[in-house]
Amino acid sequence: MAQSDHAPVGPDLAKGVPLSSLPAAGVLAGHVDGTAVLLSRQDDGVFAVSGTCSHYGAPLADGLVVDGEVRCPWHHACFSLRTGRALKAPAFAALATWRVEIIDDTVFVRAAIEDAPVETLRPRAEPERIVIIGGGAAGYAAALRLRELSFGGSLTMLSADDAAPCDRPNLSKDYLAGTAPEDWIPLQSQDFYAEKNIDLRLDCDVARIDPGARQVTTRSGEVFAYDRLLLATGAEPVRLTTPWSSLANVFALRTLADARRIIAATAGSKSAVLIGAGFISMEAAGALRTRGLDVHVIAREQVPLERVFGREFGEFVSQLHEQQGVVIHRQAAVSDFDGKTVTLADGARIPADLLIVGVGVKPRVELAEAAGLAVQDGIVVDEHLRTSDPAIFAAGDVARYPHGGEQWRIEHWVHAQRQGQAAAANLLGAEQPFADVPFFWTRHYGHDLRYTGHASAWDELRIDGSLSAHDGIARFFRAGKLVAAASIGRDQENLAVEAQLRT
Repeated sequence: MAQSDHAPVGPDLAKGVPLSSLPAAGVLAGHVDGTAVLLSRQDDGVFAVSGTCSHYGAPLADGLVVDGEVRCPWHHACFSLRTGRALKAPAFAALATWRVEIIDDTVFVRAAIEDAPVETLRPRAEPERIVIIGGGAAGYAAALRLRELSFGGSLTMLSADDAAPCDRPNLSKDYLAGTAPEDWIPLQSQDFYAEKNIDLRLDCDVARIDPGARQVTTRSGEVFAYDRLLLATGAEPVRLTTPWSSLANVFALRTLADARRIIAATAGSKSAVLIGAGFISMEAAGALRTRGLDVHVIAREQVPLERVFGREFGEFVSQLHEQQGVVIHRQAAVSDFDGKTVTLADGARIPADLLIVGVGVKPRVELAEAAGLAVQDGIVVDEHLRTSDPAIFAAGDVARYPHGGEQWRIEHWVHAQRQGQAAAANLLGAEQPFADVPFFWTRHYGHDLRYTGHASAWDELRIDGSLSAHDGIARFFRAGKLVAAASIGRDQENLAVEAQLRT
């Protein structure tokens, strides 16, 4: 987990700054008693909010200011500069706000407002009972946004996981590496759900949905009635069907329980092999190298991550790993594993105390399909994330939604959270189209790479800067139109691309 160690910049705002020093657009970064604060001039006054993102602590002074909002440079969370409200995931906690006083064209920031009024957002519709199936990014974000939108009815979250919603992107990064304590991983404490009156049920497998009766039945026989239902069932790892795939030292990495099992298996282990060279596998390879294991990655492709990042960025990430001692077997496949040694199709043999399979995921559509909902590589939804049943919505990795004349199903953590937030509003009758720009980040040996947009295909790739100097951005074009960008060390430019793609 990356945390900010940036010292506050700019003037001491408690001592006052000239009103003329505030830009008409943008922010003036300063501090009060050593705490970073942002001052902004809006049509209705001057406002002061915390200058540190409530997600991972990024310096918001390095972010992008657009239309009274500031966007985080690290993970693109979005906040109101007036109220500090967290508008877009992955941040959920509001920024602190500060009292501002103007005397003779001088602006003073006096003190943090301890009991700032909470922005009240009234729902357009008020169903009595909402049920969410799924305890991942989309389900969690939807539950929080429903309460934020002043939904006062019954709210139940049914999660098949044995742990409360957690920081899943960290499972393959610092947590697996052993550099993040487990108390960083839960998104909220157990008490939080009780305080918000969210009935969170863990280890709860849903057996069926009855759209006619508007009921959900669990495998234990418990029945939950709903007026509105959100399917946030996510995706599950593709399982191999080989004779050795059920061995005790063969793992997938999706849940906190998976990560715990892998960490336990590293004790006394010397070597690990990862099948697949996607983002999770490559991050996990780096984490296991941090633990001192010999690590081999079996990549079916010549350049890992090329399908998403392009050849240059994919090769750059591969070299980062190879420089740290990871051995990447390119255009390779596993033919056998006897519990101790992996045998490749070309006959090469690799010692392996543990084997992690990361060959992709598939959407969990079984419940939706059995309930008669439209399904096509995901649950088909309209622009409001509504399924073929008007009382049922879907969000996250499982949702296949319309965008720009295409049908997209995006497997990104932040995008799933934002779909959950949008679905929450639409469960309450907002009828707001979901059109957010996809975004994700990946971290390798202390280097963060950010990707915004969606390029399922492209015919032109332009790279500015130097990837080897950790300062570059790749822009992907299709038919002359910008569709995505990947960057390292170019956070402002990545934010600018996101803003460009929103228009």
